[in-house]
Amino acid sequence: MAAALRVVGPAAAFNPQWQQTMLRIKDPQVSLTFYEENFGFKVIDAYHFHQWKFSVYFVGILPEGVPYPEVGSVEARRLLMNFPGVALELTHNHGTELEEKAAYHPGNEERDGFGHIAVHCEDVYKAFEELSANGVQWKKTPDGGRMKGLAFAYDPDRYWIEIIQRPAGLFQGYNFSQTMLRVKDPTKSLPFYVNHFGMTLVKESHYGPDSGNFSLYFLAQLPPGTQHPDPTSPEASPFVKTLFNPCLELTHNHGTESDPDFVHYNGNVEPRRGFGHIGFLVDDVYQFCASLVQSGVQLQKTPDGGNMKGLAFARDPDGYWVEIIKRNGYGDDVQVCEGLP
Repeated sequence: MAAALRVVGPAAAFNPQWQQTMLRIKDPQVSLTFYEENFGFKVIDAYHFHQWKFSVYFVGILPEGVPYPEVGSVEARRLLMNFPGVALELTHNHGTELEEKAAYHPGNEERDGFGHIAVHCEDVYKAFEELSANGVQWKKTPDGGRMKGLAFAYDPDRYWIEIIQRPAGLFQGYNFSQTMLRVKDPTKSLPFYVNHFGMTLVKESHYGPDSGNFSLYFLAQLPPGTQHPDPTSPEASPFVKTLFNPCLELTHNHGTESDPDFVHYNGNVEPRRGFGHIGFLVDDVYQFCASLVQSGVQLQKTPDGGNMKGLAFARDPDGYWVEIIKRNGYGDDVQVCEGLP
């Protein structure tokens, strides 16, 4: 698979940079506290759209020594619109916090596309003890199931958070390490993200009948000139664990590609709304979208469609929404912001 991938689309011309993964949340006070107190995410910036009755909170883990600007400040807006990493965008539709039942679907049921986000840490067992003492609930403990030494926690909306061990001494605390999506056909999904969005396949692994018949593909946004091992080599897994910024983990359950009726739920249709999209910064939204359309990519929203102008949503081969945002596009202007309710 890796040898067949090369950048042939508009990626180089428009400098796309993965900037966000969006999840809808029921109660921002509960979710923001959870992510900050347990995993060290902090609010980078927030936008409130009372006319459309929703708010978005961008939380992230910055590299050590990089200061967090005051939320709402010019510095915060500039950081977000030039973000060198990936933020978790938590979208709150006003009023859901007053509902007794769960507001959103966390994924991981039959044909759900979204699987989980993940963090790396130095010691999964220590993290498990500390998080348990803080009241975190678990889908999988470190020694539960067949795969030992990794865990899955629940966030307040029951989204899964995978906790993975990385080598000691690389970073302090946690780092945001993955967003996992299931794909029907990797021969379509991988070229989409490599050719159009400039991502690099850094690891792939395949599992047969004894392990569930699936394959994993890890895509990263590497700085220009970064050397990386062959994604099928034993060195690929250690390399991925050295990355501070996350990978897009594409999971393929074997056989779906040959079923013409198979589709994944993309997280944006009731009753399975939860995960919303991933998003990329680009230098020019209009020209980038024109190039995508010329290449046969379908747009969910054109740059001038809907209430929010100057941003767009493409559809990947599985119908997942991919937001396209202008780098430096909003600056000090709070009238326009990425994110759909």
